[in-house]
Amino acid sequence: MTIFGAIGIASTGLTVHRKWLDAVSDNLANANTATSTSEDAFQQRYVVAQEMSGDTGGVQVKEVLLGSAEGRLVYEPSNPLADEDGYVKYPDIDMSSQMTQLIMAQRGYQANAAVVDRAKETYQAALQIGRS
Repeated sequence: MTIFGAIGIASTGLTVHRKWLDAVSDNLANANTATSTSEDAFQQRYVVAQEMSGDTGGVQVKEVLLGSAEGRLVYEPSNPLADEDGYVKYPDIDMSSQMTQLIMAQRGYQANAAVVDRAKETYQAALQIGRS
């Protein structure tokens, strides 16, 4: 594998981890979004990654899946969206799970960024040797 190959593979990892971070951010931002019981709740996002085919290596986003639209009912009679029984619908998002996902996605992004940085330093060192 060449230095540029390492940068290419790490850049695919950066892209996947960024999309994962975007999905987790959406989930966290909408965890407390109330809707009426007649509407669908916010559907949390799940990023599915897969290995890239071919000789180049790397990873790509295969698809983004959506969670259940059923949500959970909460008794809030003072909420303007409440139905006649006083219930509103919230997404069924587990905050601790989302925070764990956030940490994993951040660490993966950082690791891939470090690979790009090290490959760049190696390439610059090789150029310096060639100038000597």
